[in-house]
Amino acid sequence: MRDKQILLALRSAKQHQGGKWEFPGGKVEPSESVQQALLRELHEEIGINVTASCALMQLEYHYPEKTVQLDVWLVSEFTGEPQGREGQPLRWVSVAELGDITFPDANQPIVQRIVQQFGV
Repeated sequence: MRDKQILLALRSAKQHQGGKWEFPGGKVEPSESVQQALLRELHEEIGINVTASCALMQLEYHYPEKTVQLDVWLVSEFTGEPQGREGQPLRWVSVAELGDITFPDANQPIVQRIVQQFGV
């Protein structure tokens, strides 16, 4: 989050829930902590180095074809300029705009929490 703006990335059409906007991040590898995964994934995916973050929420979401567990962190400070290192478009949006954006189903509780916590 930067100046009440949230960075979003567009999922590839080939991915599960593809063609929808998501919060950047990725999977935790077996040998790393959630915080280590956050740093690694955001550096690999969008080219930033996280310098301040805090836990926002955890959730488990059941799709018909699979279950995902999300550990969501709010990044408040970073160095570098975000760029889609995997070819994915990025965009900054205001908290007020989140309700107008199409997210993967599992991200809806995250959107609700952000809107509740940071207002519109």
